Amino acid sequence: MSIILKTPAQIQKIKDAGIVVKKILDQLDEIIAPGVTTKELDDFAARSMQNFGVISATLGYRGFPASICTSVNHVICHGIPNNKRLKAGDIINVDVTVIKNGWHGDSSRMYYVGEPAPHSKRLVKITKECLDYAIEIIKPGIHLNNIGYVIQNYAEKNGYSVVRDYCGHGIGESFHEEPQVLHYGKKDTGMLLEEGMTFTIEPMINMGTEKTKLLADQWTVVTKDRRLSAQWEHTIAVVKDGVEILTL
Repeated sequence: MSIILKTPAQIQKIKDAGIVVKKILDQLDEIIAPGVTTKELDDFAARSMQNFGVISATLGYRGFPASICTSVNHVICHGIPNNKRLKAGDIINVDVTVIKNGWHGDSSRMYYVGEPAPHSKRLVKITKECLDYAIEIIKPGIHLNNIGYVIQNYAEKNGYSVVRDYCGHGIGESFHEEPQVLHYGKKDTGMLLEEGMTFTIEPMINMGTEKTKLLADQWTVVTKDRRLSAQWEHTIAVVKDGVEILTL
């Protein structure tokens, strides 16, 4: 496993891309509402990327046809924007990855469409807390799988399951690098984190089974039992005194 450690200057370049991602996600918060289509969200994000002088990392990536991923309700990840209109009560994950001056920034966020049901809000909240608690433990010298252990322990304690078929990843000049960052795992196993590592943490938490199904478009991943799923994602850097979130 070959890890590309980044210098402080390179980490800043990832952060520069991550700041643009954060701004686009903030802008989407203003327009997500009942009646809007995910294709309209994609068109908006594409224009926003152009205005910021960045390009989408997903558009054309292995044939992906859109500038962002939009995953609604039981869609776990990699949802393709389309002309179906959002409904009041939906929850939606929007995943944005941009390339700025050759470096990638990657983050995703959950949104409420109108007022969701209490069980939907709880799933979204617990998923965000899974991410937050995992980030809190990161520092040089801890085992990589402690990240997954924290996420799995908290999700299962709250009655949810953790998707195992997809994971976080190293990131930098390439969209996907080593290491793979599992969202489940055994405590104090795996490689030791080092200063200069940069990777995403992106837990996918399901209300029912952790089992997934890939749709015929070969991108969209849904829960096998069609129950709700939520996801939050940040790009982080392991730094000398702990961790820095690069997509804030």
